[in-house]
Amino acid sequence: MSHPARNFADIIEAARARGPRTMAIAVAQDKEVLAAAQAAYEDKIANSILIGDSEQIKKLAAENGINLTGMQLLDEKNSGLAVRRAVEIVARGQADMLMGGRVNVANVLHAALDSKIGLRIGKLLTHVAAFEIPGFDRIIWVADAGVMVAPTLEEKIQIVQNAIDVVQKVGISEPKVALIAALEMVNPSMPATVDAANLSKMAERGQIRGGLVDGPLGLDNAISPAAAKAKGIRSAVAGQADILIAPDIEAGNMLVMAISYLAGGRTAGVVVGGKAPIILASRDDVPHERLASVALGSLLV
Repeated sequence: MSHPARNFADIIEAARARGPRTMAIAVAQDKEVLAAAQAAYEDKIANSILIGDSEQIKKLAAENGINLTGMQLLDEKNSGLAVRRAVEIVARGQADMLMGGRVNVANVLHAALDSKIGLRIGKLLTHVAAFEIPGFDRIIWVADAGVMVAPTLEEKIQIVQNAIDVVQKVGISEPKVALIAALEMVNPSMPATVDAANLSKMAERGQIRGGLVDGPLGLDNAISPAAAKAKGIRSAVAGQADILIAPDIEAGNMLVMAISYLAGGRTAGVVVGGKAPIILASRDDVPHERLASVALGSLLV
């Protein structure tokens, strides 16, 4: 990228400049997903292979004014088989990324992790979310709020590394990573603070690469320079974090929901660590958010 992405428009423009990828959509009979596929095609970000009930797909498109031009339809009425077929298409290199349609997220991830047809490459699959938040001059990234339930220290290493790798792809050469906990002091009775301190030291020693990593940090002093100054925290990350690493999926989920519903943040996201990016858009996502997720996936191919 010519400059670091500061918002979703920058991500979309960068993906458009790179030219279209190919996206396999599992169980594509969903009007929001079809609208996102049309937008991605028209913006020259992605050409889609639609796997699902072709009759329903055509009906939904006709009812909602969605143009299926440039999209390939593969008829598979069984949802489970449609997911497996989509994963196989990506695994064989016939598509660059995978998107879930009208299907449970767990079913897509289960197929992606299948030892025979899946997208494993020996790394941990983790979710990285991006947020445009009113009042912020940059995108705030959050991991992992969607895949890893209660990650171990070893798994947190991969969560942090995956997040850094994603953010570097949007032009931020050395992202600032805050390891979030309930307080910024190490407390042996609070495992999240101990893990954060260990991860911070690991990054100093080169076991995590490409970013400035610090923690434990409270959410306030991770993103607010004033809060960091008030608590006397001296750190290259404090008050300036690009990436927030949640201690577990519960904290991560509450954080992303608070950003979305209390702070008015718009979200995009992708699952990384496999052979190809996996886009698992929420049913609440508006078209611009879905397009940003597709664009982010395109940049990660």
